[in-house]
Amino acid sequence: MRVKAMPNDEKILKLPFFGIPRLFPYIKKYRVRIMVMVLLGGASSAIDAFYPLFNRYALDHYIGERTMEGIGLFIALYLAVIVFQASINYYSAFSCGRVEMSVNKDLRDAAFGHLQTLSFSYYNQNSVGYIHARVMSDTGLIGESVSWRLMNLVWSGAYVIGVLAVMLVINVRLAFYILLLLPAAVLLMTYFQKKLVLYNRKIREINSQITGSYNEGITGIRTIKVLNIEEKMNRDFRGETLNMKRTSIREAHFRAFFISTVTMMSAVVLSLVLWQGGKLTREGLMQIGTLSVFMSYAIELLEPVQGIIETLSALAGIQVNIERLTRLLNEESDVADSPEVIEKYGDMFHPRKENWEELKGDVEFEDVSFRYPDGDEYVLEHFNLKVPRGTNVAIVGETGAGKSTLVNLVCRFFEPTMGRVLIDGRDARERSQLWLHSNIGYVLQSPHLFSGSVRDNLRYGKPDATDEEIMEALKVVSADQVVAGMDKGLDSDVGEGGSLLSTGEKQLLSFARAVLADPRILVLDEATSSIDTVTEKIIQSAIDKVIKGRTSFVIAHRLSTIVDADVILVVKGGQIIDRGTHRELMKKRGYYYDLYTRQYEELLWGQQ
Repeated sequence: MRVKAMPNDEKILKLPFFGIPRLFPYIKKYRVRIMVMVLLGGASSAIDAFYPLFNRYALDHYIGERTMEGIGLFIALYLAVIVFQASINYYSAFSCGRVEMSVNKDLRDAAFGHLQTLSFSYYNQNSVGYIHARVMSDTGLIGESVSWRLMNLVWSGAYVIGVLAVMLVINVRLAFYILLLLPAAVLLMTYFQKKLVLYNRKIREINSQITGSYNEGITGIRTIKVLNIEEKMNRDFRGETLNMKRTSIREAHFRAFFISTVTMMSAVVLSLVLWQGGKLTREGLMQIGTLSVFMSYAIELLEPVQGIIETLSALAGIQVNIERLTRLLNEESDVADSPEVIEKYGDMFHPRKENWEELKGDVEFEDVSFRYPDGDEYVLEHFNLKVPRGTNVAIVGETGAGKSTLVNLVCRFFEPTMGRVLIDGRDARERSQLWLHSNIGYVLQSPHLFSGSVRDNLRYGKPDATDEEIMEALKVVSADQVVAGMDKGLDSDVGEGGSLLSTGEKQLLSFARAVLADPRILVLDEATSSIDTVTEKIIQSAIDKVIKGRTSFVIAHRLSTIVDADVILVVKGGQIIDRGTHRELMKKRGYYYDLYTRQYEELLWGQQ
């Protein structure tokens, strides 16, 4: 697999505006909910900022003047504000959760749907882990940012503004002392926050390595046992977890120093307020309730300031996720239908089947040259071949010779670099991919079944198939006995990826799935190379029945299975070096002859 280099996250972080404008197409439909969320958050922070004024009034009026006059109304008003704020907090939290889940859903739907439209070359160049992280992790972090992080930024910002405004109104002198220390606190917290972000990023990288090693240790356990490398795997894993521990301890040490520093700064501000406020109170220039208000603000002010800095740092970091997800959504497929084709035939999600013509099965390569999108050398050059409907084409060659290239072009998984592939006399690009794929049955060397029942898996070949049609397809490939031996028949669970079945059983079911679709073109990609001899004979017998009347392309590893093919294409080094029937190729005594006789000798040697 060719995997392209991942983008440099450090460069991405330098882009302006945190990349937020890129999200607008996915969040604008929720702008009303977001506005409500922001307004409610601002209202809640305003109430928080004014709470100490209740304490001020109580201290100055009821305690300072030693009277209980109006205490009932005061308590009622205080409780009313508490209930009102509780209601606001409920609806704002609910709005946050709703926006987060809605944005997550839309982004994941968009990403997964777009992935379905991309060609094989994208998956050749990007690892499964990278793609999975874009669809799940990045979307989750983005959804969290436009909801909870945005809410935290609004609440903290509104609270700081409200507190500063109240302090300036109540007493400019004390407010000045607090404002004098605030810039220093902001600079110090910003420094600490940047360091913590770097530590956290390193911890995430190490955690990813640990996750990868853990996955390899489980999925590759058979290979580990065979190679006797348990001690090495254990040693490597312990080294990674030790690195994680050391880095996490350094991060915890730095965070503890950060917290203690912020606490100390809060104590300094509080001491300054007490010192200057105490002097004003002793001189009769300030009441004790006012001093209490400033003390509350001095204790609580640095926390929302820290929250603002943390949120801005998180938004800066989330830009990486936005960039990567946007890059995925903007990825253009190497194989795409033209607007004219989509207009007539529809796309893969909205097909216009009423305009689909019947596919008969004539295939022609017309001066086709091809190289992979990430390759430099041509795999095919000026290749011509006519395959009349019903023809059985076999493709042979050693492993890695490029046998799959031809069928990938027939199936339009890739487009020719030059030339044309004609289906029923028309360029394949003149009709939709879905039209072509709906008429092709493809059986892979490594069969894949989806989680679910046997019935569910076979219906991927024909969604509206009846049980009678399913059983008939199973009988054609002699797989009905496999299903009959299962506890629940067609309702039997096959497990994740078909894990509850043997390789031969999975291959039989995948072959039945292809037969159920009744394709006009059948592709068998070394479909019998990874199964036992008995199952191979069963499938080979089924192949002989199924390919009759259909155009078929058979990539063969065992040459004895394709001696009756109408035409055999011999591939070597990515080039078609010979073609003809089995008899014609054997008479030439060329490369095909060498391959065939070598396999025949190996077979005889194995039987002795």
